[in-house]
Amino acid sequence: MNEKIVNQPATEETLLKAKNGMPMLLLNLALIVVSIAIFIWGIIHIDQQQILAGVLMGVAIFYWCLPVWLLFAGLRVVHPNEALVMTLFGKYVGTLKGAGFYFVNPFMTAAPVPKASHSELAAGGELETESVTSGKKNNPALVKKRLSLKTMALNNNKQKVNDKLGNPIIISIVVIWRVADTAKAIFDVDNFVDYLSIQSDSALRNIVRLYPYDATDDEDANEKSLRGSSMEVSQKLAEEIQSKVDVAGIEIIEAKITHLDYAPEIAAAMLQRQQASAIVDARQLIVEGAVGMVEMAIEKLNEQSVVELDEERKAAMVSNLMVVLCGNRDAQPVVNSGSLY
Repeated sequence: MNEKIVNQPATEETLLKAKNGMPMLLLNLALIVVSIAIFIWGIIHIDQQQILAGVLMGVAIFYWCLPVWLLFAGLRVVHPNEALVMTLFGKYVGTLKGAGFYFVNPFMTAAPVPKASHSELAAGGELETESVTSGKKNNPALVKKRLSLKTMALNNNKQKVNDKLGNPIIISIVVIWRVADTAKAIFDVDNFVDYLSIQSDSALRNIVRLYPYDATDDEDANEKSLRGSSMEVSQKLAEEIQSKVDVAGIEIIEAKITHLDYAPEIAAAMLQRQQASAIVDARQLIVEGAVGMVEMAIEKLNEQSVVELDEERKAAMVSNLMVVLCGNRDAQPVVNSGSLY
């Protein structure tokens, strides 16, 4: 039996148009005062006008029991760079954005924001939990209602990845991100923070395997590497992560490598290779400089006719100068009391 998999359409964010909450708050407070005054009037005149006093007292009590709390329940406070994703009887009706004091349908509820469980968030991206009944915080069973729209930093743990040459390296990245579509972040994925963390690890492995740790050969001087082309690698990494988290309504601002090193099992061998390469490069530079100095010395001696040198004496002088200029230690002078012939 063949079963067809139907892809659920993505949820589109809708801005909720809410009224200013201050007039409703003042109206509710005024009605409370009026209801109290009516109740007191009814108590005073209960003997004279029983029916009217009873009705007014009943209206006041009814107002205290239900409408007053409904009006208070419809008041919402939104802080800067925060949003409330509102639902009405399980149906998404809109997102309340913009700092201010609003009044909405009292039966609307704010969708809970999932707490990060596997990722490590830097400062500015904390998802604190808050208790509604006991006032205690850091309760893993409770999550807050306000969705942060601030720019946040995701710093995943270090992981071992093989580069283009198959060398194991230890690498970690930091991803700068923010929520761009609140509806997708809340309704289209289970936990958008964990989703971002997992997709960042996957994208990191896909990008790292395209580059070697370092390009050292002369024929590969133009080859891009993780260590030498950090800007290009970061750009491709951000594009790769963005393509994976569009479904979660997340915008990737930047992705940077924070740690890059060889794995411990090959770190010593690679260090010796780097040292050998540095020694060879240094020796090559020393030899080039020494040859130039020897050539200049011979030309000066010939121009000023200081001494006549035949080919054999020139060879001896070149040998001595090269030893002095290219040696690792200070040259020990030797007095020649004889002759070359």
